[in-house]
Amino acid sequence: QVQLVESGGGLVQAGDSLRLSCAASGRTFGSDTVAWFRQAPGKVREFTAAISWTGLSTAYADSVKGRFTISRDNAQNTVYLQMNSLKPEDTATYYCAGRRGGYYSDDGVYEYWGQGTQVTVSS
Repeated sequence: QVQLVESGGGLVQAGDSLRLSCAASGRTFGSDTVAWFRQAPGKVREFTAAISWTGLSTAYADSVKGRFTISRDNAQNTVYLQMNSLKPEDTATYYCAGRRGGYYSDDGVYEYWGQGTQVTVSS
């Protein structure tokens, strides 16, 4: 069993940067795909980014491509989401999730989730 804890959210202005962290405990998730999803108020949860267990393969939603970077440090059992050039539409609760196996943008296939961290971007 893997437990995930997100951190790093906060209130920032448009154009600022934030780095989210997703720390795992319990079973190591070094062989799992890890993804970030986000959910804005009144909207469905949407895929944001994913990274393979090696860190060599990444995927991004079109809305964040070129601004967000996902990375992982398996020795520290942590996955990061560097968010640059933030926009008000990036405001959401950000969740990390993991699964054994490959990347999917469908949140239904992820096996374990964190509780989320709030990101608010003011204009």
